[in-house]
Order: sequence, then structure tokens, then C-alpha cells
Amino acid sequence: MSSWTIVLLASGLAYATKLAGYLVPESWVEGPKRSRVLTLLPVALLAGLVAIQTFGGDGGSLHVDARLAAVGTAIVLLLLRANFLVVVIGAAAVAAGLRALGWG
Repeated sequence: MSSWTIVLLASGLAYATKLAGYLVPESWVEGPKRSRVLTLLPVALLAGLVAIQTFGGDGGSLHVDARLAAVGTAIVLLLLRANFLVVVIGAAAVAAGLRALGWG
């Protein structure tokens, strides 16, 4: 199976999943508790992805390198209410600088 076939199948599956979301009855997502869970679910998933990409190493081992400093910089900039572009550029600059110095 070629890469393009896999990409097209994944795209079709993603589209079908999104289309299925419109078919879910409103009663399944109504209510204060369900609404709160559905609101916070993307945040939890994104936090999990960031943690895995920050600390994950080869074979599931834990690594601490320039990515941790970059995430720390991003958190500080977000707490200072910096523009999102500034946060991304600042975190990337810290990671690039530390990697240029040989750490990570």
C-alpha cells in the first residue's frame, strides 16, 4: 500500500468521523456536566500530546532536553499574556539556542 493510499484513506476516515459528529443527537451532548467535559476534553488531549512530545524519548523512556526549556518558556510567556506568535517564536528560539549550545 502506497503512502498516498494511506493518506487518502486517513483523510476519508477523518471526514467520515467529522460528518458522524453532525449525526449525534443533541441530547447526548446537552447538560452542564457533559458540556463542561466536552469543553475541557480538547485541553486535556492537547496537554497530553505536549507532555508526550516534550518528555518522550526512544523506547518510551523519559528525556529532559531543550524541549522542556522551550515549553517552560512558552508557559512563562503565556502567563505574561504575550501574543501567541511571540510565544511560539520565543519557545523555538530557546530550544534552538540550547541545541546550538549542545544541550538536547
